[in-house]
Amino acid sequence: MTIPALSLPKAVDGTPVEMPLLGFGTWQIRGDTAYRSVRDALEAGYRHLDTANAYGNEEQVGRALKDSGVPRDEVFITTKVPAEHARRARATLDGSLRALGVDAVDLWLIHWPPSRGGSVAFWRDLVNAREAGLARAVGVSNYSIREIDELIDATGERPAVNQFRFGPELWDRRLVEAHRERGVVVEGYSPFKTTNLHDPVLTRIAAQHGVDTARVVLRWHVQHEIVVIPKSKTPERIARNADIDGFVLTDEEMSAIDGLGRG
Repeated sequence: MTIPALSLPKAVDGTPVEMPLLGFGTWQIRGDTAYRSVRDALEAGYRHLDTANAYGNEEQVGRALKDSGVPRDEVFITTKVPAEHARRARATLDGSLRALGVDAVDLWLIHWPPSRGGSVAFWRDLVNAREAGLARAVGVSNYSIREIDELIDATGERPAVNQFRFGPELWDRRLVEAHRERGVVVEGYSPFKTTNLHDPVLTRIAAQHGVDTARVVLRWHVQHEIVVIPKSKTPERIARNADIDGFVLTDEEMSAIDGLGRG
């Protein structure tokens, strides 16, 4: 599998941070199933793993990576800190690093905005962790543009990434452009839950390329340079979702899929 990557701001040590556009999501996958699924994903060629403190599977993700034999520096690891841990973010990260069995993660995100304010102080804790070399890049998840601007205006530090629900039916060109104007990478989760995989537009395009509609959706993300993190517990589906570099959507096909969204 050959999947392109996006360049995030360089790490504090000056090394490049390359984020693969296709990753493996682990939400709602726990225990032995999480371990096996991550092993299957790595065997299928994924080199980007997404987890979170709230998922309760960081230990299994880390153990699967270690047992896979894939070198740590070849795999991009994202984890997240819950909003309710705003006052103990660093301790949460320390626990995540121990569970994952790594010295640093490639990307650390605030999982969702704190409900009672305090987002700026929380964000400063992430920036400090980046400066300490514990996270090569930092960002947010489920933030609005207004909330991102609050962080940038207060600290001068922009999130490298904003991860939120995304798929063809949620396509919003203005929202994507607003992130890019600020230098923030868009990362989408739940690409299949937010999409009708039986939509005639998708089934027609899938038939033309001899693939299933799930891969059309993933290819659409990648060609828009939007990071996408599908999940699955089934080895066959995990491998099939990784197989998206054998076809390319035309401009007309991309526009037709865009048409399923908000514009």
